[in-house]
Amino acid sequence: MKVILKQDVIKLGYKDDVVTVKNGYANNYLFPRGYAILASNSNLKMLEENLKQGVMKREKIKKDAEATAKSLDGLSITIPTRAGANGKIFGSVTSLLVSQALKAKGFDIDRRRIDFPDEIKNLGSYKAKLNLHKEVKVEVTVEVVAE
Repeated sequence: MKVILKQDVIKLGYKDDVVTVKNGYANNYLFPRGYAILASNSNLKMLEENLKQGVMKREKIKKDAEATAKSLDGLSITIPTRAGANGKIFGSVTSLLVSQALKAKGFDIDRRRIDFPDEIKNLGSYKAKLNLHKEVKVEVTVEVVAE
């Protein structure tokens, strides 16, 4: 079933993308939550018209994301946490902690836009990928140190 996404859905697509999903996923998850609409001819024509009218707005959003990415490039954030003698931390470092550390440095990044290649369960240096825009992604270094 083809659907038009009304907002970003993680691991599926971004707003205004036309994607193919299984019927049950669309009927039981996407439609009831308002994440998508059916990609009928009239809805596709409406989407096309909205995309034509929103070109300038999308370009501004992309330029803002690129400017943020440029200022974030090469940034290193430090997250203090409790750790044992062997360097293993209690719990793990989550995207929420990284988001709060970025907010303390003046960057307001939503935690859902932060990805880690693997779980952070030990002290050390890691890379976090920030998805600022559909086409703009940047990596920051996350230093996990003992308190």
